[in-house]
Amino acid sequence: MMDVSKYQIGYFNPPKTEYRWVKKDHIEKAPAWCSVDLRDGNQSLVVPMSLEEKLEFFKLLVKIGFKEIEVGFPAASETEYEFLRTLIEKNMIPEDVTVQVLTQCRDHIIRKTFEAVQGAPSAVIHFYNSTSVAQREQVFKKSREEIKKIATDGAELVKQLAAEYPGNFRFEYSPESFTGTEPEYALEVCNAVLDIMQPTPEKPMIINLPVTVSMSMSHIYANQIEYMSDNLKYRDSVVLSVHPHNDRGCGVADTELAVLAGADRVEGTLFGNGERTGNVDLITLALNMYTHGVDPKLDFSDMPAIVDLYERVTRMHVYERTPYAGQLVFAAFSGSHQDAIAKGMIWRKEHGLHQWNVPYIPIDPTDIGRTYDADVIRINSQSGKGGIGFLLEQKFGFVLPPKMREHFGYAVKAVSDHAHKELQPMEVLDVFRSTYLNKTSPIEVKNMHFVQTDGIAVTVTVQTADGSQMEVSARGNGRLDAVCNAVRIATGENFTIMNYSEHSLEHGSTSEAAAYVGLQWGDGNVTWGAGTDTDIIRAGIKAMISAVNNK
Repeated sequence: MMDVSKYQIGYFNPPKTEYRWVKKDHIEKAPAWCSVDLRDGNQSLVVPMSLEEKLEFFKLLVKIGFKEIEVGFPAASETEYEFLRTLIEKNMIPEDVTVQVLTQCRDHIIRKTFEAVQGAPSAVIHFYNSTSVAQREQVFKKSREEIKKIATDGAELVKQLAAEYPGNFRFEYSPESFTGTEPEYALEVCNAVLDIMQPTPEKPMIINLPVTVSMSMSHIYANQIEYMSDNLKYRDSVVLSVHPHNDRGCGVADTELAVLAGADRVEGTLFGNGERTGNVDLITLALNMYTHGVDPKLDFSDMPAIVDLYERVTRMHVYERTPYAGQLVFAAFSGSHQDAIAKGMIWRKEHGLHQWNVPYIPIDPTDIGRTYDADVIRINSQSGKGGIGFLLEQKFGFVLPPKMREHFGYAVKAVSDHAHKELQPMEVLDVFRSTYLNKTSPIEVKNMHFVQTDGIAVTVTVQTADGSQMEVSARGNGRLDAVCNAVRIATGENFTIMNYSEHSLEHGSTSEAAAYVGLQWGDGNVTWGAGTDTDIIRAGIKAMISAVNNK
């Protein structure tokens, strides 16, 4: 039995905020991004990446456009140290990219970190200590003053070593478990660190306020960020950073509201990989901005390749419903959704629109390397005529008349329902072919001879269901009408053409034509057929015969 009484609120609303962030309706510009895939992300993997895999992942992050990349905790293990040294000694760090290294506020770890980072074009020394009530009481068993002294002692040593070691250094401090820390105390600790580091507008310092464990609703975190932003010393020399985790499933919301509240920088990972429920997903954040017309300064135009590399080197799986990147995020199975999407695509094409506003799809899939035919319309027993017809047209060029598309939709859904599976595009085409296209059984028309008289006269050989053949002559107001009359004579059946349409399947003089015929029979039933031929008249006759054969 679940016992709610064991839980209580463990977060702290700041004493005073003006809630300015509430009045903003969107993020106006991209924050500075820092990928922590190679540190926070890697440490959470069941099987951490090898050196070669980390190097490959680093190259991917550079290609995407990250200018700050946390590459590890070099004092924590030989593997982490070796990775950083390989990047530096093989000149793999572009001049415009800053590597970031993490260190606890402990003397020997800070010293080892400076040794590891020598020779980097530029580096952020990211030092931290935990400040929350739970950590102070349960882990360190220290007072507020003692915890603050850990931070300030760490800052003193970092500043000292930065003067002793050659290099282009920047600095970052995190009060770890910020969300479980009293905001006034977190502010006191951060300001004490800033007083030691003495940042300037020319050489600002990063103050990072992590959601080490998500404890509140997102608006509380935004209030905390606004409070810190308003009260930090040297604010014009501080880059205010956030590092949200996703314990409550609010990582993206926490981050977006934090940016509205004054955060300048975001740390996170691709696809949200990280400890427990993960870090905030930088792909989702960046593409959320993109869909609001804001350039995120990150390039996700080849999402399939990014997914492939990520899954290979991390051995993680990108969930099918992961925003933007999942295999099914653009997939529409619902008939009404498919119909709206298909009509929206047609509308956009007909009106030559540049702006994207297709129903149900918030981003153009082609912007991130996805395709309409393979990713958007997916066919199963829940699909509708609009989506099925759209797929047939986009993939294979067949443009069915509306009533035939409805009939075809039921045929495809029946096949999917019976097989209890999704149908691939070629399987949909197979249903179309077997149901409608160029059918010659039980009735087949051969040896057509046309004569232009008062109208059109035709002599044809009609092979009937029992295999017998008869030669029939008839007249009509056109070739199709004349053949129809001949078939009526040969079969003794009464039908009328209620629908006829045609179009070219391809461009050029040798292209095939497609024709579609709907026949209404004496009992009121309607049957459909389709025909293809290099001659449009013959395509129409084949479609009519196919419709006869579908009675």
